[in-house]
Amino acid sequence: MTGQPETATASPCIEAITADAVAAGVPPSLAAAQLAQVTPDPGVLAAAGNQAEFTRPVWAYLDAAVTPEKVEEGQRQLQRWATVLDGIEVRYGVDRYTLVAFWGVESSYGAVLNDPAIVRPAVRSLATLACGDQGRADYWKAELIAALKILAAGDATPERLTGSWAGALGNTQFMPSVFLARAVDFDGDGRRDIWGSVPDALASTANYLVAEGWRRGERWGAEAILPAGFDVSLADETTARTIAEWRRLGLRPVREEGLPETATAVLFLPAGIRGPAFLLLPNFAVILRYNTSFSYALTVGHLSDRLRGLPSFAHEWPRGDRMLGLDERRDMQSLLSAKGYAVGTVDGKIGPRTRSALRAFQAAAGLPPDGYADAPLLETLRSSR
Repeated sequence: MTGQPETATASPCIEAITADAVAAGVPPSLAAAQLAQVTPDPGVLAAAGNQAEFTRPVWAYLDAAVTPEKVEEGQRQLQRWATVLDGIEVRYGVDRYTLVAFWGVESSYGAVLNDPAIVRPAVRSLATLACGDQGRADYWKAELIAALKILAAGDATPERLTGSWAGALGNTQFMPSVFLARAVDFDGDGRRDIWGSVPDALASTANYLVAEGWRRGERWGAEAILPAGFDVSLADETTARTIAEWRRLGLRPVREEGLPETATAVLFLPAGIRGPAFLLLPNFAVILRYNTSFSYALTVGHLSDRLRGLPSFAHEWPRGDRMLGLDERRDMQSLLSAKGYAVGTVDGKIGPRTRSALRAFQAAAGLPPDGYADAPLLETLRSSR
């Protein structure tokens, strides 16, 4: 099973995975039943190369994910599950607004779980990736074996074990390995059911966040207003200062609640000096462990704020900017690398290392070092060869 073959039956890849699954404790009969006739899903590999959180402008991702309808529905779900959320907050210390925001972003409060145009058999998706995505084959193989272990444990039936193109499962989209490690039976029925039990899904999410370092009583962060003439080199998204120290530098948080003066935060300008600025508390890094995209993490944080009744952003996004295409982003990374700036993998994903390289180049070129990868900066890079 390589690329998009006609069939996965008896392919060397599937045979090897079957053997590894049995060696990992999956019953041979179950492994054979699930894998012997599995066929590749042509849509899965295409989806793997087109993840919206990595390819769309942050404001477009936010616009699509934090709609008035999603806010209203989330507030209804907060009321519907208030008693359950009371219990989860007491046990785990993760606030209800964050948990329901995860639920809304991941599955539209469960609305997509029965949509055949979106959900897919998880074993088939993961087998497709394990044998077709050579760059991450080991990761996908491990997740496929974890999915088989879920079946072996009786936590789900083959018909119920459905998820995203990437094999993410249930209301809050756990990868199979995360399910095995962090899913909990909160409703007490003897099963960890993140598909049909909202209490199990939300409590499992809280359990995961706590295990990753969630700080009880703290928020994800807040938008901040920068003073005129602010030194944007301080917005390096890595250097943490207390809220009190940021205030002394002239920053003003848009809201004060949940921002104790002693809390530490990093400053990030996802759209450069012309877009909103954010003070990110440690809990934001925990959200990023759920999904490594900044757009995703900001969307969860922002939706949680909107569910609390807080307004949208105070500063507008630079919506008129032309965003770079995949080839342009790769070209930008290649040019930076050729100039001696470390960008990591040339993959077209503008992450922390690429933004750090951009800031270093901008500073050397006499430009505001905000790390914003836009079309004018690419042209500057090209002209400086």
